[in-house]
Amino acid sequence: MKRSKAPAESPGSLPKAGVSRRAMLTALGAGGLGVAAGALGQSAVSGAEAKPAPVNDVVEFYGEHQAGIATPAQDRMHMAAFDLTTQDRAEVIALLQDWTAAIEHMVRGADVGEFGATGGSYDAPPEDTGEALDLSASHLTVTIGFGRSFFATQHGPRFGLAGRMPESLIELPHFPGDALEESHSGGDLVVQACADDPQVAVHAVRNLARIGFGKARVRWSQIGFGRTSSTSTAQITPRNLFGFKDGTANLKAEEQAALEKHVWVSGLDGGQAWMNGGSYLVARRIRMHIETWDRSPLGDQENIFGRTKREGAPLSGGTEFTEPDFAMAGRSGPMMPVDSHVALAHPSANNGVQMLRRGFNYTDGSDGLGRLDAGLFFIAFVVDPRTHYVPMQNAMAKNDALSEYLKHTGSGLFAVPPGIKLGEYLGQGLFA
Repeated sequence: MKRSKAPAESPGSLPKAGVSRRAMLTALGAGGLGVAAGALGQSAVSGAEAKPAPVNDVVEFYGEHQAGIATPAQDRMHMAAFDLTTQDRAEVIALLQDWTAAIEHMVRGADVGEFGATGGSYDAPPEDTGEALDLSASHLTVTIGFGRSFFATQHGPRFGLAGRMPESLIELPHFPGDALEESHSGGDLVVQACADDPQVAVHAVRNLARIGFGKARVRWSQIGFGRTSSTSTAQITPRNLFGFKDGTANLKAEEQAALEKHVWVSGLDGGQAWMNGGSYLVARRIRMHIETWDRSPLGDQENIFGRTKREGAPLSGGTEFTEPDFAMAGRSGPMMPVDSHVALAHPSANNGVQMLRRGFNYTDGSDGLGRLDAGLFFIAFVVDPRTHYVPMQNAMAKNDALSEYLKHTGSGLFAVPPGIKLGEYLGQGLFA
């Protein structure tokens, strides 16, 4: 689906989209093509051949859950955290309403606003920044969430939300080895934009930041490439920057019962019914010591992960999806090292808990010493970070052999509200 003007009657009270440049160029091109066809004959160029095949790459915006969680993971991501600069409750609600309208347009491949990127007054900035003109919807999903500081600061509750903060929205503890940077952590709001095309994802965050001017400012942002997890059984397992398959045992969209147990909130969150159908987003910026890893022997690398590098099979044998046998003995101990990444991350070592991971590789150039500033931007959705993330991360930070090659530089935890129906806005239940 190409970006184009919205229908005359847009759903609900959402504004209309602008006219796409591709539509204009197509119209002009058709006229020129007609001349050429007349000169060359009808057999040379046919109308059917001139029309591009329709693209169906729109992800449904409305639903019980926000898109971008159990949705099949796209290959590009732009995540940004925002700090609110307004203290007015009505302005925050208006911001969420404006963001909802803009997101609904962008995920179906339309421009933001009534006149879009190329319409409206020449004496005013366009309503859409325009870099996604001529691009399709690209399976764009935009997911939003609220940080602890959205609800309260050291000065007290904000926006009349006293007593509305979920119990699960904790302050994440300082884990062993953390080297967190303020410039990559925290935030009142988070926006996760994922798409097949990086420019579509960047366009989404850019336009929401523009809409938020005067009410919210970007605190930090991160661009990711190359998903590091599969969220559907139809997807193959991708590789991280260490060259290993990542997320083999990740929860999948087809595992509805497991999602209900481990991802979706359902009336268990301190009585905060507005979170039912929502989830919790954990974001961790993890820098990998690439150069040190690249000098490590293959045998060491496989023992650290607990899997073979080529096939991704557990060292206890089988294929990628074979369950590891942690009791199998080797020559000098278990075939699956007890400090391997797989051994410590496996549900059997974590009271059976699981998480839905949607991480991405990232690289932010070099650090000035010739070393890549690159690694994993870890994203996970869980039903409760107190049970489904904190214990696991504590154990891995203390005992995982892989930790020697990692440094956690950014961190965030956000309450992700449920999806919405036509006519509602994201987060509406919180303010009801």
